[in-house]
Amino acid sequence: MAERPDAVVLAGGTDLMVDANRGALDMADVVVVDRVPELRGWQRDRNLLRLGAAVTCAELSGGEPAALVPALAQAARTVGSPQIRNAATLGGNLGTASPAGDTLPVLAALDATVEVRSASGRRDVPLDEFLVGVKANALVPGELIVAVRVPVLDGPQEFLKVGTRNAMVISVASLALVVDRAGRTVRMALGSVGPVPIRAVEAEVLVAERIDWSGPGTLDARTTDRVAELVADAARPIDDHRGTADYRRHAVGVLARRALRRAFPGAGGVAA
Repeated sequence: MAERPDAVVLAGGTDLMVDANRGALDMADVVVVDRVPELRGWQRDRNLLRLGAAVTCAELSGGEPAALVPALAQAARTVGSPQIRNAATLGGNLGTASPAGDTLPVLAALDATVEVRSASGRRDVPLDEFLVGVKANALVPGELIVAVRVPVLDGPQEFLKVGTRNAMVISVASLALVVDRAGRTVRMALGSVGPVPIRAVEAEVLVAERIDWSGPGTLDARTTDRVAELVADAARPIDDHRGTADYRRHAVGVLARRALRRAFPGAGGVAA
């Protein structure tokens, strides 16, 4: 890659080959990384999980990684068909940087760090600095995504998405919710409603303030409704062929209610 900085990096190819097949991509120089062992594994160091960039969605969907970061496993299970999930990689989802990338809201909610390398060295890039726009990232020529680091947290996690059908669909809107009991924080990130994943910061603060952290962590219906409003307000959607901006804004509010009901007893129903 140092010799050919403009080379195309190919892992699973589930996004890249779409452009290649319609002639929108120069495939003169290709660096294939899907069988590089150092990119395929994962390691846990106490409360930090390092996932290799070539780990597939199928691998994220089960086993210990799924137990450690359940929202990421939930997102990985929604990606395409079984064939696609066995080819698609975590690094590829980051490299493509599509607003509809299913793993990206989860990584945003986890405050993930992207590890990139080049012939000249390594740098660690926070996710909110790595994703810079629609299908645009902070990689410079000659750099390769090698891993993603996320915290292992104590608390419920959820990922939900809305699409035009129930399976094998690009998301119209998505939402990730991550609870950190030790830090007494709640993190919510939205997908497909902006050029990059959006953190619903006001909603996060409100949930964290209203939860009784010393008890079962219930939420009353009024708080749940207000959180849904704040989530919808945080969205910055557009109209396109998959949905209108108004629909997307409404959808993320609905997803917020569903995620809260799953994560906290009585949310949206019985008052705490």
